[in-house]
Formats: sequence, structure tokens, C-alpha cells
Amino acid sequence: MEKTTTFPLRYSAYALSIAGFVISLPVTLWLGYGYIVPAIFAVLTGVGTYDLIQTRHTVSRNYPIMANFRYLFESIGPEIRQYFIQSDTEERPFSREQRTIVYQRAKNVLDKRPFGSQLRMYEEGFEWMNHSLTPTRIADSDFRIVIGKNRSKPYSASVFNISAMSFGSLSANAILSLNTGAKMGSFYHDTGEGSISRYHLQPGGDLVWEIGSGYFGCRNKDGSFNADMFKQNAALDQVKMIELKLSQGAKPGHGGILPGAKVTPEIAEARGVSLGEDCVSPASHSEFSNPIEMLHFIDRLRELSGGKPVGFKLAIGHPWEWFGIVKAILETGIKPDFIVVDGGEGGTGAAPLEFINRLGMPMTEALLIVHNTLVATNLREDIAIGAAGKITSAFNIARTLALGADWCNAARGYMFALGCIQALNCHTGRCPSGIATQDPRRSNKLDVRHKSQRVYNFHKNTLDALQNLLEAAGLRHPSELGPEHVIRRTSRTEVHSYLDLYRFLEPGALLTGEKTGLTVFDKYWPEARADSFEPPHFIMKLRETKLR
Repeated sequence: MEKTTTFPLRYSAYALSIAGFVISLPVTLWLGYGYIVPAIFAVLTGVGTYDLIQTRHTVSRNYPIMANFRYLFESIGPEIRQYFIQSDTEERPFSREQRTIVYQRAKNVLDKRPFGSQLRMYEEGFEWMNHSLTPTRIADSDFRIVIGKNRSKPYSASVFNISAMSFGSLSANAILSLNTGAKMGSFYHDTGEGSISRYHLQPGGDLVWEIGSGYFGCRNKDGSFNADMFKQNAALDQVKMIELKLSQGAKPGHGGILPGAKVTPEIAEARGVSLGEDCVSPASHSEFSNPIEMLHFIDRLRELSGGKPVGFKLAIGHPWEWFGIVKAILETGIKPDFIVVDGGEGGTGAAPLEFINRLGMPMTEALLIVHNTLVATNLREDIAIGAAGKITSAFNIARTLALGADWCNAARGYMFALGCIQALNCHTGRCPSGIATQDPRRSNKLDVRHKSQRVYNFHKNTLDALQNLLEAAGLRHPSELGPEHVIRRTSRTEVHSYLDLYRFLEPGALLTGEKTGLTVFDKYWPEARADSFEPPHFIMKLRETKLR
């Protein structure tokens, strides 16, 4: 290849910096002015020289100095799009409209909108609720659902609660604010799998203690389950329910590790691990390996807790695994008091991109399969269902309850109430709002008194908005919401209610042995096993060959 002899224009910024330094330095010395101009040119020359001699970045070697502007603009691209380019209704992952309504309700300021909707009502996927010509009047928006009605210590839960977020993922002041707000509003605060910290206990708000595969707060040195530690924590009056975490929507089937350098004395105290040692959450539980064993473990937790409601949380993946759990319930007679369905759109502090975007069933489909299965096995009236997945408004709650849930949880919605600006820095420890960080220089700026009030306001004003929706629809309680109340546009000329759009199984339909007409049930329910999470035989055969 012939070598070019002309001066590359891409070196112009570097050449001009050198020329500027060579010219400005003697001129400055001669005139006796300050050295700021030659200093600027000297810095640019140094940057350009470094760009040329380093070997990591080819673009920098080819475009000395100029490439750094490219890296700068690339690094602030998300902020530029979020604050200057993104529309009010574009969800990335939450739209400005979604965040604004949370901010306004949390601050207890005007949350009304002028002129009309900005949503495209004739676009496929648009949803709404039908109203009634005979609206009702509801006395109070403190809507509640009883969980564990057959237990000695049932719990009356709000229909809108704080989803699982651990101390360690969130700062101490964030946990304090969330729990204080939960106490003020009489709704529950899920601890996350990081267990019960001093910051959960100090305010005194209701807790749902989540127990993951690391058994934090109830573990032996080797990571196995410790019944005595569990019994001690479960006996706390603040702990209203126990939630066994099987998987979460943002990263199902994925364990986690908190490096020892980040295990502070307070985190070690809450989780029952050694200071400075890696804190590991395995991908699966060590106390059980099949559905029947899992239910016996749940029954043991219920006994150790003194009769408090015990259930589990999961993101739906392979349908035969979920069906196996239900078959185990039927076989053993051991019924969890509740199931929390975590949608694939759920959030987390950090997860691989493929897990966040492409793994796990979204909440709508997951909730439908769980609700339908319990109805079709005559278990639905004994097992309550909670659901989580990008819930920030009263309509989000209403549509979720209409699909079969009894209550909803939210994590990021309550983070917005605390002041989260969706900076997408949760995994860096540099959260600008002091929420998702353990840096005290950042988290100490989060004022607990003000932020806890905002948490309370967000919950109260969202349920007030739900009350208004129910009244307009002619209903008296969220439990009356059904698939007939929510409508979705499927094309520019067609709309369908959820009742017509989705298939809902009849009570006992899976117990008769007859076909349901739904492929997922007809194909996988007969093959699911109560004693194993293993795939059906025909699935195993498919995995042995590409000849399908």
C-alpha cells in the first residue's frame, strides 16, 4: 500500500495546540501577562502526546485530542437524551411523565394535567378503564387485603407496598426513609434478601422479611440455614410475613456477590456474615432441591415463625417448574399463604444486560399463568397473589389487580419518591441522590425527615387516585376489579377487554384431565412433577439433537 505524504487533517487539533503553546509562551513572557493561555495549550499538547503514544485506544491515536470530545459526549449521552431529547411519554426505562407524577404526588403538589392527554389513544397497545354512569362514593382509600387468613397471625396488608430492596443496595438513610414512610402510612416494607438491618428496625414500620439463597440473617458460617437465628428474627413484632425468594424478575436464575471490601460492619451485622469477607448469594437454595422439599421448608418456616404468613416470590421461567410447585401443593396439602409474582421488567442495582432485557417472563403473562393455574386447581381462594413490575400509578395498580393480583409492590416508584433521578448509576456507588450508594458523603445528604414524608405522600396520593378510578368505574373496593374493566387497543379499528383478550380458566379445569385449549397448560401441565424441577422427558430429548 502506498504511504501518504500529506499531513493528516485529523492531527490538526494536536498541531494547533503545539503551535499555540510555542507562540503564546514567548508572547506572554514578552508582554508580562498571566500564563493561563500557554498553560491551556500545554495541557492540550500533553493530552495529544499521550493519545499518540498510548496503545489502548486506536481512535485516540488517530485523532489526538479530538477523540476525547467523542468519549466525553458518549459518556454523557444518556443524560443528554434523558434531559433534552427524550419525550415525556418515552419509557427508558421510565418516562418523564411516569417520574413526574411520582415526584408530584410525593411532594404533595398539584398533579393535574392541562389541555389533554399526550398519549396516542389510537395506537396499538393503548389501554384504559371503562367508567360507569352510576359512580360510587368510597369513604376511605386505605384499601387492604388479608393474607394468611387461616393462620394464627394473619396480616392485613395495603394493596400498595414497598418491594424488596436490600440494605447494602440502598443506603442507610434510604432504608430509614422508606420504613418511616411505611409506618406513617401503615403499609409494608420488604427487606430484600439482605435481611433485617438496624435501619429497618429503628422506625418500626411493618416488615416482610425476604429470605434468599444466602439465608442472610438466618445462616450458619458455611451459608446453610440456621433455624435458631430464623426463629429469633421471625419473632420480631415488626416482621409480619416471611417471603422465600426463589428468583427475581431483573436477574432470574442468577446469584450474586457483594465483595468483602464493601461488607461494612452494619451490613455484616444484618446479614450474619463476617466483616470484610465476600457475601455470596448462590443461584439456588441449599435447603431444598425439588417442589415437595420446598413446601416442607415453607411449612417449617411457618412453624418456626409462630404461625405468621409464609409465601414465596418468583419470576416465571420454565412453565413445568411452576406447575411442579402447584402439583406439590396438591400432593402435600401444604399451601403457601401468598405468592409474589415478579415481572421480567423488574429493576435491580446491577445485572448483565441480557438478564435485564431478555430473561424472565414479563409481569402480565407471568401473573396470568400463576392466577390461572391456582384457579384451575381450586387453590386461588387460599393463596393470595402479589405482583411487581414498573408500577408507579393508580392505573398500573388497577390493571394489575384486574389481571388477578390481590395487591401490588413497587421498588423504583418508591425510589423516585425518595428523589431518584434515574441517573442509571446504581451499580457505581456514585448515586447522585444518595439512595443506591454506601458512600456516606452522598447518602448523608438524604434527609430522612423530608424523604419519609414523601414516601408517605406518594403512597397516600396514589391510593387516593385509585379510589377516584374505582368510584368512576362504579366499584367499591379494588378486589372488585376484573378483566372486564380494562380495555386494550389491538389495532386502529379494534379494541378488546382483558376478559376477551386473555383466556381465563374455569375453577378446577386442570383437575379434570381435559384439554384447556391453552398450549402452555395442555403441553406442560401433564408432564410436570411434584418431586422434581427437571424438564419433561420430551424436552430432554429435544436437547439432545438439533433435528427438531
